[in-house]
Amino acid sequence: MTIRVLVADDQELIRTGLSMILGAQPGIEVVGQAVDGLEAVALARRLRPDVCLFDIRMPGMDGIAATRELAGPEVADPLAVVVITTFDLDEYVHGALKAGARGFLLKDAGPELLAQAIHAAAEGDALIAPKITARLLAAFSDTRLGRPPAQPVEPLTSREEEVLITVARGRTNSEIAAELHISLSTVKTHLASVMTKLGARNRVEIVMWAYETGRVTR
Repeated sequence: MTIRVLVADDQELIRTGLSMILGAQPGIEVVGQAVDGLEAVALARRLRPDVCLFDIRMPGMDGIAATRELAGPEVADPLAVVVITTFDLDEYVHGALKAGARGFLLKDAGPELLAQAIHAAAEGDALIAPKITARLLAAFSDTRLGRPPAQPVEPLTSREEEVLITVARGRTNSEIAAELHISLSTVKTHLASVMTKLGARNRVEIVMWAYETGRVTR
């Protein structure tokens, strides 16, 4: 199945470059390009791409605001969004993840990691640039030290705890299945149960909760 992608970046050279890189990947098709967040939101709502790839710093409406419009807590049918930026700043990552992004990359990530992030987002997974994952998610948990983490509506089973830890360590569904010696459908069932118990909208929020509760540390 071909993954349909919308690319938004206010710099034409970068926007064109990202589109060319993605278009050269098997199974990925760039179906639209936008020059700012406003155009990105309008195009996304019209085209309903499988994944949106948004730069964070754009005029009019930035990538975080555009992500919130398409994937935020109030969105009934959220789209998958991956944000990409030149700037390795904690506040950008936190803002993007809280807005509903399924991935966060730096622009020096390279074609392979970029394609992996697109595939992960399309499959409901989340990919965050490896060199910033642990530091940024741990830093996010530090911002909540003044209040206790939310508790699950029901205790997690031992298997759900195992799945939670592997998700927090950045494993994809297929990698979790191989590591825990269970089927892919079983992984998805456990993930759905964990999200329900935690009130999480996506696996990024599962990872945040794992850091907040000390299940995974720096």
